[in-house]
This record gives sequence, C-alpha cells and structure tokens, in this order.
Amino acid sequence: MTNAAPGSGADHKPETALSADEARRIALRAQGLLGAPDRRGGVRGVLRHLGAVQLDTISVLARSHELIPYARLGAVGRAAVESAYWSGAHAFEYWSHAACVLPIEEWPHFAFRRRAYRTRPHWHHDLPDGAYETVVKRLRAEGPLTATELGGAKNGGLWWDWSATKVAVERALMFGEVVCAERRGWKRVYDLAERAVPDALLHDELDDAECLRRLVRLAGQSLGVGTRADIADYHRLKGEQVDAVIADSGLVPVAVAGWEKAAWADPEALATAPRGRHRTTLLSPFDSLIWDRARTERIFGFTHRLEAYVPKPKRIHGYFAMPLLSGGRLLGRVDPAREGRTLVARQVSLESPKAVAPMAEALREAAGWVGCDSVRIERVDRPELAAPLTAALGD
Repeated sequence: MTNAAPGSGADHKPETALSADEARRIALRAQGLLGAPDRRGGVRGVLRHLGAVQLDTISVLARSHELIPYARLGAVGRAAVESAYWSGAHAFEYWSHAACVLPIEEWPHFAFRRRAYRTRPHWHHDLPDGAYETVVKRLRAEGPLTATELGGAKNGGLWWDWSATKVAVERALMFGEVVCAERRGWKRVYDLAERAVPDALLHDELDDAECLRRLVRLAGQSLGVGTRADIADYHRLKGEQVDAVIADSGLVPVAVAGWEKAAWADPEALATAPRGRHRTTLLSPFDSLIWDRARTERIFGFTHRLEAYVPKPKRIHGYFAMPLLSGGRLLGRVDPAREGRTLVARQVSLESPKAVAPMAEALREAAGWVGCDSVRIERVDRPELAAPLTAALGD
C-alpha cells in the first residue's frame, strides 16, 4: 500500500493506492477466507462477519447457507449450522442482497426498507378484506406457524399462485410486523416481530439516511474494498443512496490499480497487511465472495455464472458449478451431485494443471462433510488432466 496523489473527481480523492493483488487479499480477509478461521465465533461469527448469508432453494451438496460457513470453518456439523442461525434470536430473514439470513443486530438498519414497503407496496396479489388481520391474530394466539399451518400457501395452481394467507403473511413480513423465525423443512416459520426480535432492537427509530449510512459502512467492512457498485450491490441499495451517505460512512477513498471505477475501503482493512493461511474449498455460487459477477471478474479474472436457470444444452460448466478457491485464487469449478455415499463430480473445469491437487483436496473434504466415502469423476474439461485428478483423489 502506498500513498497516492489525489485522484480525479471532487468527491473521491484517494490518499492510498492499492495494487490489484493487495485489493484481492484484502477482499479475501474481509470475507473470512484468509487467515485463521474464527472457530470460537463459529457459524454465528461468520454471519456477523459477513453481515448477510444468501438463501436459495437449490440443494446439491447442501443448501447455500450451509456452504457459506463450511467454506470458512471447514466441516462444521450441518445441524449445528441450522441451530446457530435460528436458535436464541440471533438472526432473522429479510430481503438484503436477496433473501438472506441477517444478524439480528441489523434489524434496525432495515427500517428504511420496511417503511418503503409499507408506503409503496408493490404487490401482484389482491387481498380479501380482513385476511391480513386474520393472519396476525392467528400468530398472536398460536405462536410460530408455517404458511401451511396458517391455512395453506397455495391455491392449488402454479407455484406462484399463492393463497390469500400466504400473501398476507409475506406482506406482514415485508412490513416488519412478522419475522421469519426459522426454516422448518425449508418452509418459513413466521412469528410476530414483537416476540422474535429483542426489545432493544425492535424499533424503526433510525431515519433512512442513518440506515443507509450504517449499511454502507457494514458492506464496506464485509467487502474490505469495493467500488460504488460493489458496495450498493451488497444489500441491494441504489447507487444514489450510496452516494448520499458514503462520505459519512467511515469508509475511505482508495485507488486500485486496474480498476476503472473509484473505490472505497474499510480503514481497518488498510491498517495491517493481509497475511495467513488461504482456505482450499469449494464455494457456493451464492457465496458473498463471488455473488457479484463483475466484481469476481475484476478481482480474480474469473468469469462465474450460475447456470441452474440456463437450458441444459447451453450450459458450459454445469447446473450448480462450484468455484474452487485455493491459494487466494479461483482455479476451476466442479458441478457436483450425490449418489448414495458417492460424491459425483459430473463436470470438472480446471484452469491449469496446478489446479489438480487443490481440486482433489476440496472434493475429498466436501465428500466427507456430506457423509460420502468416495468421489467419482465423470468428465473433465481438459481430458489430459482426468487421470492426474483421479490419481490425486486416491492419494
């Protein structure tokens, strides 16, 4: 890190210049993937450190919210992951980067979004009179319930054909009157916010500017260093919302070699050079290290795209290709599946022969974590590396 002359632009005058490699290492440390893992903090520590863990319905090795702490902590028990998220009022689910698990301490920061939903609700479903009130009364009287227990989530048609009960309880969730207290068999379990959120946090006292200022600061801390677009994307803020508060967020302007856009960094991330052991692991496509495609290409020179929603004939790397992280680089990817106690690597893509040993290590560890005792390779994009990979798995 070096001091640099003030950069162009009235609102962005960096005094610190970072090389691309320094920015990459800062990002890895900020995401908990460089240095000793915080095993004492465990899954809850990972959640607080990241500020948001994305949820998704796809489950191949495991669901994405399980893969996030696994990538940072290693083979943490899957039941322990769920318990860490949902027991003891430590987290809630809300719309951040997408549907995310969020630390309960962030409840006040999303007051701006709850207010926006209450005053400008964008709903594609009409509600019968009294349906909203009925759902709230049921929860108050009976305690935490799923949409099915409330009366059914669907009308019997297509998946988006929600029942009035489902529409009502989801509206209450967006407004902040109801909280997703946990997931049970992947179904949301709803409860009243007044019961699920600690009293000290159960308020909407922060004005919009303060909510945004705090979220921008937290995004900067979780990213380590990022552009305006990176910071906005973390909690899906608008660019102009970031612009309005970034000067007061505590983040500092920096210039990163090779980055065309202005950038900001967490000052604590600049205080010490990132050092320590790199994790070798498979990443969920929804991992916050790589969920922003443009940022991933800029930092790692690695094009990553989730192909689950791409027609099968047009897929390049596979349905749920998981990038391989090793030595602080993205070295390849694998599209995994499970057949009994066998982890199947349906397609392996490797950037170079140097990726063979790390891929074998990551596959063995992932297999053991999900209860598999063998790994089978079906296809390698570079056929000359298939035999070395199979041999490395047997070592």
